[in-house]
This record gives sequence, C-alpha cells and structure tokens, in this order.
Amino acid sequence: MAKKSMIQREVRRITLINKYHKQRKEIKSAIKSIQDFSTIIELQEKLQKLPRNSLKCRNRNRCWMTGRSRGFYRNFGLSRHVLREMSHSCLLPGIRKSSW
Repeated sequence: MAKKSMIQREVRRITLINKYHKQRKEIKSAIKSIQDFSTIIELQEKLQKLPRNSLKCRNRNRCWMTGRSRGFYRNFGLSRHVLREMSHSCLLPGIRKSSW
C-alpha cells in the first residue's frame, strides 16, 4: 500500500492537469501560429508561469486498489501483485494462469 500522501499528490496533479489543459493547449497553438519572435517569447513566459504539476507528463499511473506505482498494467489499472491475486481468484474475466 502506497503512502496516503503520495496518492493525494497524484490526485492534486490530476486536478491541475484538467484545470490547465485548455489554457496550455491555447498557448501552444498560438506559439505555433505566430511568426514574430518577441511575441513568441512572451507566450513562452506565459507557458512557464503555469504550474509544473499541470504538465501531463508529471502524472504517474497508480494501481487503483493499492496505489502502487511500479508494475502497473494499463489495461486493468492494477499493479502486478493485485492482478495476480485477482486472476487466481477468478475476479478478472478472460484471464487465467498460463501453463505449457
């Protein structure tokens, strides 16, 4: 189980990402369309004033049951430990232990 503070940090990051997504997108499209160098610099400064945690790349995928960040399977939203436990107890449809 991950620390509660780490899970809450990720929740705050997700809210910031959603809050500033539209504003960041508008500034980036304006930068691409404008040819004047001085206005590009001004727009870059606006972009840099936005919070760092509003960047999408700072988001970390976490298991929704345990909050574990490593060994994360995107298809299920689970970490490898929980995926294994749930598949052994037949809680995931279409998943079974392989043997050959």
